[in-house]
Amino acid sequence: MKAILLARVSSREQQEGMSIPAQERRLQEYAMRKGLQVYQVFAIAESSTKDTRKEFQKILELIQKSKEPIALVADTVDRVQRGFKESVVLEDLRKEGKVEIHFIREGLVLNLKSNSSDILRWDMGVMFARSYVLQLSDNIKRAKEQSARNGIWMGLAPTGYIHSVDEQGNKTIIPDPALAPFITKMFELYATGSYSLRKVQEELTAMGVRAKNGKPLAISQINKLLKKPFYAGTMETKYGVVSHYYECLTTPGTFKRVQEIIDGYQSKPHKTRAKPFILKGMITCAHCGCVVTPEIKKKQYIYYSCTNGKGGCKRVYVREEELLKPLLEYFDHIALNEEQIVTITEYLREIHHSEARFHKESMTALRKEQDRVQRRISQIYDDKLDGVIDEVMYLEKVKEYKARQVELIEEMKRHETADQNFYITANMVLKLASRARELFESSEVDEKRQLLNLMFQNLKLDGKNMLTQVCEPFNAMIGYKECPSNWRWRESNSRP
Repeated sequence: MKAILLARVSSREQQEGMSIPAQERRLQEYAMRKGLQVYQVFAIAESSTKDTRKEFQKILELIQKSKEPIALVADTVDRVQRGFKESVVLEDLRKEGKVEIHFIREGLVLNLKSNSSDILRWDMGVMFARSYVLQLSDNIKRAKEQSARNGIWMGLAPTGYIHSVDEQGNKTIIPDPALAPFITKMFELYATGSYSLRKVQEELTAMGVRAKNGKPLAISQINKLLKKPFYAGTMETKYGVVSHYYECLTTPGTFKRVQEIIDGYQSKPHKTRAKPFILKGMITCAHCGCVVTPEIKKKQYIYYSCTNGKGGCKRVYVREEELLKPLLEYFDHIALNEEQIVTITEYLREIHHSEARFHKESMTALRKEQDRVQRRISQIYDDKLDGVIDEVMYLEKVKEYKARQVELIEEMKRHETADQNFYITANMVLKLASRARELFESSEVDEKRQLLNLMFQNLKLDGKNMLTQVCEPFNAMIGYKECPSNWRWRESNSRP
């Protein structure tokens, strides 16, 4: 059988870390042992999380055009994919007998005759490879969240401020000398109570204030600026209102007075609390695509029906309990027995070894890059002493290299945290699989909604029937639990 060998790294830094040659050597040795005829070798530096994977697409096209089966050989699952989107195409090619997939380190070969246990191992390998990437993403989000909580502004500077660099070389924002005084004046005028938004606009226009398009500031824009707490020392983030350390353009007292005028002296809004519905916003109509909404009838029973927003459906009402019944049955289907849990746990150990190797290779490449940057800093210092470069050039390059060192340190921290948290997802999935129904029945409405969102997607109502689609890896667990090991896993492992 002809074979395509795939050696992949996520970045050029890893490629320089000799990861590609090491993979190629293992792939060539494996192909020789298995008697595979090497048809083509792909050594690529391409992230598996990008929307478009050009090099990987070339591999798929070669397999699709081939008139005979081709073996796709990779060092491990995460070298081929770190998400389920590639599984859709690969699964179709496998079922058509066009490809035989070899994962060397997992000892896994997938072909037309693969059983449910092999497919589950593949799915689990993909899921935990994806988990590692998600951990890195979460670490970046946490870093941004911490910056926001510390009062650090991220993004474009607000109107009245410009971007700058402080004495330590850190990025910051400072008042715009050309525009900041007018922002201050705007607050002072409106705080008197004798100036409407239109009068404020006329005053600013007379002072020469213009928008970027050269026209006077719009009244709506002035209204928006007057409501911005940033000018008084605080800023609104998705994590709440926090204080910042940048120079203010108005005082907290003036800002408060402005808000009282805008809101009509702080009239209290009326707040109502919506009744919590378990399936609210989670179901759409199978015929027209409109949202299926809940309502209470007879003061105690909850019914769901299509909103009929497009006017083409007959409104059918279904009790919430009836909609939940088929969903609860799935919880029983994913409850694995002890033997199955032991099998999965053993495979997770194999996956962890593969992830550990990936972590080690990534850290090695990052450390090499860090050493290379440090050597460059030393070299330009020598160049400065020898008169090869001037002081300005020296300071610019040092700043550039120091910034790169900070990025490398942060990236290494993210890899360390992702490596430490690798088993969190595994433990959560196995625990959930064994106690899903119990957890659901003992939870409050908000927790029940979270559990359903974790397990199901694209719920649809067809008349009085609920159409369900189970998320991975729970869909794989259903097939693994119900199919004998000698069955081919086809309909039970259908992918979205």
